[in-house]
Amino acid sequence: MSRADEIFIQNCKDILENGTWDTDRAVRTRWEDGTPAHTIKKFCIVNRYNLAEEFPILTIRRIYWKSAIDELLWIWQAKSNNVKELRTRVWDAWADENGSIGKAYGYQVGVKSIYPEGEFDQIDRVLYDLKHNPASRRIMTNLYNFHDLHEMALYPCAYSLTLNVSGNKLNGILNQRSNDMLTANNWNVLQYSLLIMMLAQVSDLEPGEFVHVIADAHLYDRHVELAKKVIAKPQHPAPRLLMNKAIKDFYEFKVEDFALEGYEYETLEEKIPVAI
Repeated sequence: MSRADEIFIQNCKDILENGTWDTDRAVRTRWEDGTPAHTIKKFCIVNRYNLAEEFPILTIRRIYWKSAIDELLWIWQAKSNNVKELRTRVWDAWADENGSIGKAYGYQVGVKSIYPEGEFDQIDRVLYDLKHNPASRRIMTNLYNFHDLHEMALYPCAYSLTLNVSGNKLNGILNQRSNDMLTANNWNVLQYSLLIMMLAQVSDLEPGEFVHVIADAHLYDRHVELAKKVIAKPQHPAPRLLMNKAIKDFYEFKVEDFALEGYEYETLEEKIPVAI
């Protein structure tokens, strides 16, 4: 069965059985009807995925993986902060009338800094170090720029990626301040696993381990019953990810360069509401 399913089910059960409700506190998030969106949460969940063994995508519910890849490329390749450049509408609720989400996500990736070796933005610095200085313990990105928070439509949830080369394996740690488990957990896992795999391929490395550290892992009140239904569904074997091995330039990857072989999944009839 899929290791991603096993981890997700374990996380959700832990939250439901041992989590803490915030119903006694005022919360920022609201449902579409204006009702406060409360959560039950666990502090600091740490999950590990071996990317050499399988691609971590859920089978107990369908994950629209092509849309996740499109968003990944929008942030890390196009370095965009305009939702009109996305194929999906997942960010529309946070965008202004021009489609901008402010100085968030892709904008921060594209901000350049001066180094002894020259001027780089965040992802180009990573690519440079993986090629020229793989023993470095400073290969990382950070989207949580305090100076620009007031100009962001949404503070970054998944904000820091630390990369480490061990032997010929590229490993990564994602730090995430907040994770809506039912809506976005596996979406984030899929994206950052794939980012590590893409960086490994263009750097002549092999994908190693992806570690996901979540400070506040939560289920929203209106997601609880849906989560119980999802984690009770049958599990399927993990599919095989196929990547275009001919690509050696990070900026040449397209959504069409990825395929999932043997992706079986369970359906969920109910629409999952999103708290804003």
